[in-house]
Amino acid sequence: MNERMLRIDIYSDVICPWCYVGKRRLEKALSLLDGTLRTKVTWRPFQLNPTMPKEGMERTEYLTAKFGSVETYVRVVEDQIVAAGSDEPIPFAFGKIARTPNTFLAHRLIWYGEQQGCQNELVELLFKSYFQNGADIGSRDVLAGLAEQVGLTAEAFVFGDEGTAEVQSEEAVGRRLGIRSVPCFVLDQTYSIQGAQPAEQLADAIHEVWSNKKTN
Repeated sequence: MNERMLRIDIYSDVICPWCYVGKRRLEKALSLLDGTLRTKVTWRPFQLNPTMPKEGMERTEYLTAKFGSVETYVRVVEDQIVAAGSDEPIPFAFGKIARTPNTFLAHRLIWYGEQQGCQNELVELLFKSYFQNGADIGSRDVLAGLAEQVGLTAEAFVFGDEGTAEVQSEEAVGRRLGIRSVPCFVLDQTYSIQGAQPAEQLADAIHEVWSNKKTN
C-alpha cells in the first residue's frame, strides 16, 4: 500500500444504530484532519445476530426476546440513540422498522460493493434505508433494488452465492482480532477504537497512528 495512505477497517453491522452514528463521526473526524492525510476506508462484516433466521424476525418479537420488552428497549436504548442521532444529524425512525433482518446477505452486497468501487455509498444507503425508511434489508429483492440506486447492477450477484466464503473469512478475522462489539475502527491494522467515539477523539487517534506511520 502507498506509504502515505492510512488504512481504516470498520467492523460494523448495518442494523447497528451506533455504527451509523460512528460513520458520521468518522466523516467528521476526517474533515478535521489536514488534507495531506489520505485514507482508505473499508467496511468489514460483523453480524450482531449470526443465528438470526434467514427470513429475519418480527421486530417486536426480537426486541422482547433480547431486552425483555419493547418498552425496556425504548427506555434504555432507543431514546439514547435518537438523542445521539440528532447531533449528527440522523433522523432515526425506529417506528418504521417492522422486521429485524438477518444481515449476511447485506454484508455480501457490501463486500461486492468494495469490488465495484461503490462500497461507502452502498453502506450509507443501507443504513438510511433501514433506519430512516424501515426497509427489509434482509430481502434479496430489496438489496438488488438498493444496489441499482448506487449504479450497481447486482441482481445476479444478490441471488447467487458469490462472496459467501469471503465474507465468512472476513468475519473470522474480526473474531481473531478480539472484536466483540461494533462499530470497531481498526487503524493501519495495528490500533483499534471501539464504539462510536466523538469525532475529535477519532481524529486524535487517526493523527497519532498516521504520525507514527510516517516516522517508522
